[in-house]
Amino acid sequence: MIIIKREINIFFTGLSFFTRIPFPKWLKFKKEYQYEAIKYFPLSGFIIGTFAGLIFYLANIFLPFQLSVILSMGLTVLFTGGLHEDGFMDVCDGFGGGWTRERILEIMKDSLIGAFGVTGIVFLILTKYFCQYSISASQLPLILIAAHTSTRMVAATLVNTHQYARVENSKAKNYTQKLSVGNFLFTIITGIFPILFLGHIKFLLILIPVYLSKILLGRYFNKWIGGFTGDCIGATQQVCEIVFYLSYIVILNHIY
Repeated sequence: MIIIKREINIFFTGLSFFTRIPFPKWLKFKKEYQYEAIKYFPLSGFIIGTFAGLIFYLANIFLPFQLSVILSMGLTVLFTGGLHEDGFMDVCDGFGGGWTRERILEIMKDSLIGAFGVTGIVFLILTKYFCQYSISASQLPLILIAAHTSTRMVAATLVNTHQYARVENSKAKNYTQKLSVGNFLFTIITGIFPILFLGHIKFLLILIPVYLSKILLGRYFNKWIGGFTGDCIGATQQVCEIVFYLSYIVILNHIY
């Protein structure tokens, strides 16, 4: 019973961080659970993707396809608090405007948004929109669930494959710990599972370009700042989400 309650606590710790869903009052928040909550990153993505898919499905009953896509995208950002979009903009500003490790990390901590961040987020939103616009209305809800889940799984693997870049900050010590083998496998399995419902096993091929994107981003982060930060995880998820949509479209049209 104690183990179950602990896992529920960890799950809601992650969910309250990754979404706007509040932390239940009947549970006790513990900061040391934050790093372990990363294993529930894909499951949080499943909830976010289900929300996005449900909004699109309901909106598409009454509204044109294009407006339904925009409404789904907008409300999903509200549901997550724009957490990963904010990380993406910080990474664009930091790596676009900084030329040393210290300067990049300093810019990424700045709450102001620069030209690189604005340009990057505009490109990101437009690409997401046209990718989703290119997918049929019948398939889009499932695609949203699979994309949000699997790309959060891939982004979460940064914790085990790379070092945290702000190790000099004692407040970040919880994020320097790697997931255990069991928790890491749980993250992988929950991330891959929704892809199996896309109708064909060939769509598992999507994971190849998606994970390759994470590898390339990880190398880029290592080169400039010696590891990753929370913003890097968010940016990785956003880039991998776009790669997921693009890969699905390519596989659907060209692989039989």
